[in-house]
Amino acid sequence: MNMDDTKQRTLLLVDDEENILRSLRRLFRREGYQILTALSGAEGLELLAQQSVGVIVSDQRMPEMTGSEFLHKVKEHYPETVRIILSGYTDLESVTESINVGAVYKFLTKPWDDDLLSRNVAEAFRIFELNADNQRLTRELQQANQALEQRVEEKTRALQFNLQALKISQDILEELPMAVLGISDDQIILINRYARELFTGVPLVPGTAIDDVLPPALQQLYHQASNSGATTETITHGGKTYRCECQRNCSEGPHDGYILTLRE
Repeated sequence: MNMDDTKQRTLLLVDDEENILRSLRRLFRREGYQILTALSGAEGLELLAQQSVGVIVSDQRMPEMTGSEFLHKVKEHYPETVRIILSGYTDLESVTESINVGAVYKFLTKPWDDDLLSRNVAEAFRIFELNADNQRLTRELQQANQALEQRVEEKTRALQFNLQALKISQDILEELPMAVLGISDDQIILINRYARELFTGVPLVPGTAIDDVLPPALQQLYHQASNSGATTETITHGGKTYRCECQRNCSEGPHDGYILTLRE
Protein backbone atom coordinates (compact mmCIF):
# COMPACT_ATOMS: atom_id res chain seq x y z
CA MET A 1 0.00 0.00 0.00
CA ASN A 2 1.20 3.46 -0.89
CA MET A 3 2.18 5.46 2.19
CA ASP A 4 0.52 8.55 0.70
CA ASP A 5 -2.81 6.73 0.79
CA THR A 6 -2.62 6.15 4.57
CA LYS A 7 -0.64 9.07 5.93
CA GLN A 8 -3.83 10.54 7.37
CA ARG A 9 -5.14 7.20 8.68
CA THR A 10 -4.89 6.86 12.45
CA LEU A 11 -5.76 3.52 14.02
CA LEU A 12 -6.44 3.04 17.75
CA LEU A 13 -5.89 -0.44 19.22
CA VAL A 14 -7.40 -1.15 22.67
CA ASP A 15 -6.72 -4.35 24.62
CA ASP A 16 -5.82 -5.08 28.23
CA GLU A 17 -3.18 -7.62 27.13
CA GLU A 18 0.11 -6.08 26.04
CA ASN A 19 1.15 -9.09 23.95
CA ILE A 20 -2.06 -8.72 21.90
CA LEU A 21 -1.30 -5.04 21.32
CA ARG A 22 2.24 -5.87 20.21
CA SER A 23 0.96 -8.45 17.72
CA LEU A 24 -1.63 -6.06 16.32
CA ARG A 25 0.92 -3.26 16.09
CA ARG A 26 3.27 -5.53 14.08
CA LEU A 27 0.41 -6.46 11.74
CA PHE A 28 -0.75 -2.93 11.02
CA ARG A 29 2.62 -1.23 11.01
CA ARG A 30 3.33 -2.62 7.54
CA GLU A 31 0.01 -1.12 6.37
CA GLY A 32 1.41 2.34 6.96
CA TYR A 33 -1.14 3.46 9.57
CA GLN A 34 -0.39 5.81 12.40
CA ILE A 35 -0.99 3.48 15.35
CA LEU A 36 -2.10 4.38 18.87
CA THR A 37 -2.48 1.78 21.63
CA ALA A 38 -4.35 1.73 24.92
CA LEU A 39 -4.58 -0.90 27.69
CA SER A 40 -8.10 0.12 28.75
CA GLY A 41 -11.19 1.94 27.57
CA ALA A 42 -10.39 4.88 29.87
CA GLU A 43 -6.93 5.21 28.37
CA GLY A 44 -8.45 4.99 24.89
CA LEU A 45 -10.81 7.86 25.67
CA GLU A 46 -7.87 9.97 26.85
CA LEU A 47 -6.11 9.39 23.50
CA LEU A 48 -9.27 10.22 21.56
CA ALA A 49 -9.51 13.54 23.39
CA GLN A 50 -6.04 14.42 22.12
CA GLN A 51 -6.05 13.14 18.54
CA SER A 52 -8.48 12.39 15.73
CA VAL A 53 -8.87 8.68 15.02
CA GLY A 54 -10.46 7.05 11.99
CA VAL A 55 -10.83 3.42 13.11
CA ILE A 56 -10.81 1.68 16.49
CA VAL A 57 -10.16 -2.02 17.08
CA SER A 58 -11.10 -2.90 20.66
CA ASP A 59 -11.15 -6.04 22.75
CA GLN A 60 -14.55 -6.88 24.23
CA ARG A 61 -13.81 -8.33 27.70
CA MET A 62 -11.65 -5.85 29.59
CA PRO A 63 -11.74 -5.03 33.32
CA GLU A 64 -13.59 -1.93 34.55
CA MET A 65 -15.00 -1.12 31.08
CA THR A 66 -16.01 -3.63 28.40
CA GLY A 67 -15.30 -2.98 24.75
CA SER A 68 -19.02 -2.38 24.14
CA GLU A 69 -19.17 0.19 26.93
CA PHE A 70 -16.03 1.87 25.65
CA LEU A 71 -17.31 2.03 22.07
CA HIS A 72 -20.68 3.31 23.29
CA LYS A 73 -18.87 6.30 24.80
CA VAL A 74 -16.89 6.67 21.57
CA LYS A 75 -20.12 6.66 19.59
CA GLU A 76 -21.53 9.47 21.77
CA HIS A 77 -18.49 11.74 21.52
CA TYR A 78 -16.83 10.67 18.24
CA PRO A 79 -19.65 9.22 16.10
CA GLU A 80 -17.66 9.53 12.87
CA THR A 81 -15.06 6.99 14.09
CA VAL A 82 -15.60 3.45 12.70
CA ARG A 83 -15.64 0.87 15.52
CA ILE A 84 -14.55 -2.81 15.41
CA ILE A 85 -14.73 -5.40 18.22
CA LEU A 86 -12.03 -8.08 18.35
CA SER A 87 -13.00 -10.67 20.95
CA GLY A 88 -12.01 -14.13 22.05
CA TYR A 89 -15.63 -14.74 23.10
CA THR A 90 -18.34 -15.33 20.55
CA ASP A 91 -21.34 -15.90 22.79
CA LEU A 92 -24.58 -14.33 21.61
CA GLU A 93 -24.72 -11.97 24.57
CA SER A 94 -21.33 -10.43 23.74
CA VAL A 95 -22.21 -10.04 20.07
CA THR A 96 -25.60 -8.51 20.84
CA GLU A 97 -24.15 -6.11 23.40
CA SER A 98 -21.44 -5.00 20.98
CA ILE A 99 -23.92 -4.29 18.20
CA ASN A 100 -26.66 -2.69 20.30
CA VAL A 101 -24.51 -0.76 22.78
CA GLY A 102 -21.30 -0.08 20.92
CA ALA A 103 -22.86 0.27 17.44
CA VAL A 104 -19.90 -1.56 15.95
CA TYR A 105 -19.07 -1.90 12.28
CA LYS A 106 -17.72 -5.47 12.63
CA PHE A 107 -17.44 -8.14 15.34
CA LEU A 108 -14.34 -10.27 14.72
CA THR A 109 -12.95 -13.13 16.76
CA LYS A 110 -9.62 -14.09 18.27
CA PRO A 111 -7.41 -15.68 17.17
CA TRP A 112 -7.74 -13.55 14.07
CA ASP A 113 -6.82 -14.11 10.46
CA ASP A 114 -4.29 -11.43 9.51
CA ASP A 115 -5.58 -10.96 5.97
CA LEU A 116 -9.23 -10.85 7.03
CA LEU A 117 -8.55 -8.38 9.83
CA SER A 118 -6.41 -6.19 7.55
CA ARG A 119 -9.13 -6.13 4.89
CA ASN A 120 -11.80 -5.20 7.42
CA VAL A 121 -9.71 -2.38 8.87
CA ALA A 122 -8.88 -1.06 5.39
CA GLU A 123 -12.58 -1.13 4.49
CA ALA A 124 -13.40 0.64 7.77
CA PHE A 125 -10.99 3.44 6.83
CA ARG A 126 -12.62 3.76 3.41
CA ILE A 127 -16.00 4.13 5.11
CA PHE A 128 -14.56 6.71 7.51
CA GLU A 129 -13.07 8.71 4.63
CA LEU A 130 -16.23 8.46 2.53
CA ASN A 131 -18.30 9.78 5.43
CA ALA A 132 -15.78 12.59 5.97
CA ASP A 133 -15.99 13.51 2.27
CA ASN A 134 -19.79 13.48 2.42
CA GLN A 135 -19.77 15.74 5.47
CA ARG A 136 -17.30 18.10 3.77
CA LEU A 137 -19.40 18.22 0.60
CA THR A 138 -22.53 18.80 2.67
CA ARG A 139 -20.86 21.73 4.46
CA GLU A 140 -19.65 23.18 1.15
CA LEU A 141 -23.14 22.81 -0.32
CA GLN A 142 -24.68 24.50 2.71
CA GLN A 143 -22.16 27.33 2.45
CA ALA A 144 -22.85 27.68 -1.27
CA ASN A 145 -26.60 27.73 -0.62
CA GLN A 146 -26.17 30.35 2.09
CA ALA A 147 -24.04 32.49 -0.23
CA LEU A 148 -26.64 32.08 -2.99
CA GLU A 149 -29.48 32.98 -0.64
CA GLN A 150 -27.55 36.05 0.47
CA ARG A 151 -26.99 37.13 -3.14
CA VAL A 152 -30.67 36.56 -3.92
CA GLU A 153 -31.65 38.65 -0.89
CA GLU A 154 -29.26 41.41 -1.96
CA LYS A 155 -30.61 41.31 -5.53
CA THR A 156 -34.17 41.34 -4.21
CA ARG A 157 -33.49 44.34 -1.98
CA ALA A 158 -31.79 46.15 -4.89
CA LEU A 159 -34.74 45.35 -7.16
CA GLN A 160 -37.23 46.55 -4.58
CA PHE A 161 -35.22 49.74 -4.11
CA ASN A 162 -35.04 50.28 -7.88
CA LEU A 163 -38.76 49.69 -8.24
CA GLN A 164 -39.46 52.16 -5.47
CA ALA A 165 -37.10 54.68 -7.04
CA LEU A 166 -38.77 54.14 -10.41
CA LYS A 167 -42.21 54.70 -8.89
CA ILE A 168 -41.01 57.91 -7.26
CA SER A 169 -39.44 59.04 -10.54
CA GLN A 170 -42.67 58.31 -12.40
CA ASP A 171 -44.67 60.23 -9.81
CA ILE A 172 -42.29 63.22 -10.09
CA LEU A 173 -42.42 63.08 -13.90
CA GLU A 174 -46.19 62.90 -13.83
CA GLU A 175 -46.48 66.02 -11.68
CA LEU A 176 -43.83 68.20 -13.39
CA PRO A 177 -45.18 71.67 -14.32
CA MET A 178 -44.23 71.12 -17.97
CA ALA A 179 -45.11 68.76 -20.79
CA VAL A 180 -42.69 65.86 -21.20
CA LEU A 181 -42.73 63.37 -24.06
CA GLY A 182 -40.32 60.53 -24.70
CA ILE A 183 -39.80 59.67 -28.37
CA SER A 184 -38.05 56.66 -29.91
CA ASP A 185 -38.10 55.52 -33.55
CA ASP A 186 -40.50 58.34 -34.37
CA GLN A 187 -43.01 56.98 -31.84
CA ILE A 188 -44.18 58.30 -28.51
CA ILE A 189 -43.11 56.04 -25.64
CA LEU A 190 -43.75 58.33 -22.64
CA ILE A 191 -46.23 61.08 -21.81
CA ASN A 192 -46.81 62.90 -18.52
CA ARG A 193 -50.06 64.42 -17.26
CA TYR A 194 -49.21 67.97 -18.39
CA ALA A 195 -48.61 66.71 -21.97
CA ARG A 196 -51.88 64.76 -22.03
CA GLU A 197 -53.80 67.86 -20.93
CA LEU A 198 -51.92 70.06 -23.39
CA PHE A 199 -52.67 67.89 -26.41
CA THR A 200 -56.29 66.96 -25.68
CA GLY A 201 -58.31 65.76 -28.62
CA VAL A 202 -55.55 63.56 -30.11
CA PRO A 203 -54.75 59.87 -29.30
CA LEU A 204 -51.60 60.66 -27.34
CA VAL A 205 -50.69 57.16 -26.15
CA PRO A 206 -47.45 55.14 -26.20
CA GLY A 207 -46.81 53.63 -29.61
CA THR A 208 -48.41 56.46 -31.55
CA ALA A 209 -46.38 57.95 -34.43
CA ILE A 210 -45.48 61.57 -33.73
CA ASP A 211 -46.49 62.59 -37.26
CA ASP A 212 -50.07 61.58 -36.40
CA VAL A 213 -50.47 63.60 -33.21
CA LEU A 214 -47.88 66.39 -32.79
CA PRO A 215 -48.15 69.81 -34.39
CA PRO A 216 -45.90 70.38 -37.42
CA ALA A 217 -43.66 72.77 -35.44
CA LEU A 218 -42.89 70.07 -32.85
CA GLN A 219 -42.35 67.46 -35.55
CA GLN A 220 -39.81 69.76 -37.17
CA LEU A 221 -38.13 70.40 -33.81
CA TYR A 222 -37.77 66.65 -33.24
CA HIS A 223 -36.35 66.00 -36.70
CA GLN A 224 -33.86 68.82 -36.25
CA ALA A 225 -32.73 67.29 -32.96
CA SER A 226 -32.30 63.96 -34.73
CA ASN A 227 -29.66 65.61 -36.89
CA SER A 228 -28.02 67.95 -34.38
CA GLY A 229 -28.58 66.18 -31.06
CA ALA A 230 -30.53 69.04 -29.39
CA THR A 231 -32.70 71.97 -30.48
CA THR A 232 -34.61 74.76 -28.76
CA GLU A 233 -37.53 76.71 -30.22
CA THR A 234 -40.42 78.89 -29.08
CA ILE A 235 -43.82 77.85 -30.43
CA THR A 236 -47.42 78.88 -29.92
CA HIS A 237 -50.04 76.26 -29.16
CA GLY A 238 -53.61 76.78 -28.02
CA GLY A 239 -53.07 80.52 -27.70
CA LYS A 240 -50.07 80.11 -25.38
CA THR A 241 -46.35 80.44 -26.01
CA TYR A 242 -44.04 77.58 -24.97
CA ARG A 243 -40.31 77.17 -24.82
CA CYS A 244 -39.67 73.81 -26.44
CA GLU A 245 -36.51 71.72 -26.13
CA CYS A 246 -35.70 68.41 -27.76
CA GLN A 247 -32.53 66.53 -26.94
CA ARG A 248 -31.16 63.02 -27.14
CA ASN A 249 -31.84 60.74 -24.18
CA CYS A 250 -28.35 60.00 -22.83
CA SER A 251 -29.42 57.83 -19.88
CA GLU A 252 -28.85 54.09 -19.83
CA GLY A 253 -31.94 52.15 -20.72
CA PRO A 254 -33.75 50.12 -23.38
CA HIS A 255 -34.70 53.13 -25.51
CA ASP A 256 -32.28 55.24 -27.52
CA GLY A 257 -34.53 58.21 -28.17
CA TYR A 258 -35.27 61.85 -27.41
CA ILE A 259 -36.90 63.90 -24.69
CA LEU A 260 -39.24 66.66 -25.82
CA THR A 261 -40.31 69.27 -23.24
CA LEU A 262 -42.64 72.25 -23.41
CA ARG A 263 -42.89 74.87 -20.69
CA GLU A 264 -44.67 78.23 -20.57
